[in-house]
Amino acid sequence: MRTITLIVIHCSAVRPDQTSSAEQIDSWHKSRGWKGIGYHYVVRRDGSIELGRPIEEVGAHVVGHNKYSIAICYEGGLDAAGNPADTRTPEQVRALRELVERLHERFPNAVIVGHHDLNPHKPCPCYNVVAEYRNLQP
Repeated sequence: MRTITLIVIHCSAVRPDQTSSAEQIDSWHKSRGWKGIGYHYVVRRDGSIELGRPIEEVGAHVVGHNKYSIAICYEGGLDAAGNPADTRTPEQVRALRELVERLHERFPNAVIVGHHDLNPHKPCPCYNVVAEYRNLQP
């Protein structure tokens, strides 16, 4: 298994009337010439969790940090006008918390951050990840 030092939260940057399943994201990423989905998990609006790239494999989600990180992407991140916004449903908030807690148990020294914490030019995931999971930080 890879050494994991980061758990990185992303959003899929879709509006409320759009979807972004792991299968769709896989297709989008392949169309960019990538190996396939760059995220390890996708959390849908209904709270279901879809598997992306196996966590044993390096992701493709944050330049310079992929080798030692796990990527979680939630469906959403844009409001109806296409502006960055925290659009997580209550089901997503619960599912994200449970998934992050499980990963924290397995990788207790991994710091939990949002994409924007590693690349300040990105609004993704449109909420303060460090604050939300403060009690789980190493």
